Amino acid sequence: MIMTTISVPLTDEILMQIERLISDGIAANKADAIRKAVKKYLEDQAVERILRASKEPRLSGNLDELAAQL
Repeated sequence: MIMTTISVPLTDEILMQIERLISDGIAANKADAIRKAVKKYLEDQAVERILRASKEPRLSGNLDELAAQL
């Protein structure tokens, strides 16, 4: 797997939270904490898209009858 390094400015508060994740054993290091955060964000977005899609109206039945209703 090829990895790319990026530089991201972080507030002191975010850095303190990342260091807490490391000290609590949740992340091995800063890079691991950031990777886990991005992965979690992407997973949350995927779930949100699925939930939104499940709430969209669905059409069912005979297409000619549905078209006549429009």
